Amino acid sequence: MNIQFKKGVLELCVFAILDNGDCYGYELVNKISENILISEGTIYPLLRRLTNEGYFTSYLIESSEGPPRKYYKITAEGSKVYNDLKDEWHQFVLGVNRVIERGEKN
Repeated sequence: MNIQFKKGVLELCVFAILDNGDCYGYELVNKISENILISEGTIYPLLRRLTNEGYFTSYLIESSEGPPRKYYKITAEGSKVYNDLKDEWHQFVLGVNRVIERGEKN
């Protein structure tokens, strides 16, 4: 998949997953990778930025499989931003689909 497509939707994917429940970073990577191939290195800077902006909080939970895991939780402000992003995404997709359909008819 085109890297520019991925960059544009990765933030939305992170919001969507965390809106359904708390996750740790590697878990987010795995969930997104089920549909879009990404690397771990792309998620952590994004999580750090969105946490600094107040859209997520984080907390540690001990793990029996190694060091404690850092979980991320969406904030009320993050939920608002996610809903706005989701609406923008749907409008964007509709617009792109219209352009593609008209282009194919010519």
